[in-house]
Amino acid sequence: MKTKSILTKIAAFLAFIIGAMAIFAGEQVILGTLPDYYVIVWLPIYNFIIGIASVFFTAIVIWKNTRLALPTALATFSVHATVMVLLQTTYREVVAPDSIKAMTVRMIVWIIILILLFSQQVNNKKNKEKQNER
Repeated sequence: MKTKSILTKIAAFLAFIIGAMAIFAGEQVILGTLPDYYVIVWLPIYNFIIGIASVFFTAIVIWKNTRLALPTALATFSVHATVMVLLQTTYREVVAPDSIKAMTVRMIVWIIILILLFSQQVNNKKNKEKQNER
């Protein structure tokens, strides 16, 4: 398997796993299993929706290595970053430390996904340049 394919598959797998974790976390609270700390009402819904989008759209787009893979991953990271800023500013006094930790993990995983996809894109450009030189 070529390096570029491996990078894409790893990125898709990470997107699937982090999305599934968000679905599980959001679903538990939505269905009534409340943690022992205050839950911001919209946050489990956000987790569930972004998880669904990650598993059933973003991971698939990345796996298939479509032209939308990098923009979709970047959009997903951007949404997480926006929510993190919102949690750290508007909800600073009430957000649970566990929510901040979970969002931090998500953002780190999406940064890794973006690095993998960007590396693949750079490799693709180098390979095309080599082919054009021949």
